[in-house]
Amino acid sequence: MILMMNFMAISIFISLMLMTLCMLISKKMEMDREKTSPFECGFNPFNSARMPFSIQFFLIAVLFLIFDIEIAIILPIMLTMKWMSMISWIITIMTFFIILIGGLYHEWINGVLEWN
Repeated sequence: MILMMNFMAISIFISLMLMTLCMLISKKMEMDREKTSPFECGFNPFNSARMPFSIQFFLIAVLFLIFDIEIAIILPIMLTMKWMSMISWIITIMTFFIILIGGLYHEWINGVLEWN
């Protein structure tokens, strides 16, 4: 356990040191409007560079990913049933489902699931 904690501390320390070093030696650039705008051979662009999309489809896709990951988490939990006591296994499953149903309720109350 102590070895894992030392490994995590050293990993975090090295990561922070590399990020700090990168920030110190990187070239500071001021991004202005001309540099960040799309360029079409000096002419005005024919259409917008951004593609419009429906936010409703995006939110449904995010919900699908959340519930898809839920299935990926539940399947290994079923395999741990023989190594855990029944009470701790039921508490783990119930906690997981309460958090998941709470998130679904929160999205329902905020109107994410309503299609306008």
